[in-house]
Amino acid sequence: MKPPERIETARLVLRKPRMEDAPDIFTGYAQDPEVTRYMTWLSHKNVEETYQILERMLKFWEAGNAYSYAITLKDSGTITGMIAMHPDEFKIAIGYVLARPHWGKGYVTEAARAVIDWALQQPSIYRVFATTDVENVASQRVLQKVGMQCEGILRRYAIHPNVSDEPRDGYIYAITK
Repeated sequence: MKPPERIETARLVLRKPRMEDAPDIFTGYAQDPEVTRYMTWLSHKNVEETYQILERMLKFWEAGNAYSYAITLKDSGTITGMIAMHPDEFKIAIGYVLARPHWGKGYVTEAARAVIDWALQQPSIYRVFATTDVENVASQRVLQKVGMQCEGILRRYAIHPNVSDEPRDGYIYAITK
């Protein structure tokens, strides 16, 4: 499975990230504690950390381990967030993050729908899923809007270091073909 480096929607361009995106990613959302609250990674302390993460993302892309996309506005090219696919045999996990000024505009829903549509068109992919913290109601709503069903609760499933050092409960959502 080799995903495209660019996926377009009505309002967005999802594209393979570039190293020069680091300053915009850092200032846009990676250092914002409200945005990173339910992430499984700590808020970035400086732009150098963002450069290191981007370098790792690009290595994962080349190795076929994970495919991250910068979510950009089609009309301006502004980076609003990131969405990633993590393939595992016949299934793909997705995850996303969005800068606070862009919350509530449907961008993550639009990006997630495009990624899910692409994934489920692949002959070898039968399931797309995501997990979310039980308190992350906004993310739960996104997953519902893209047609995913909540399959249950995962007890003590993930550590969200910006909330707690202990594993927290999460929901698992999925869509299948």
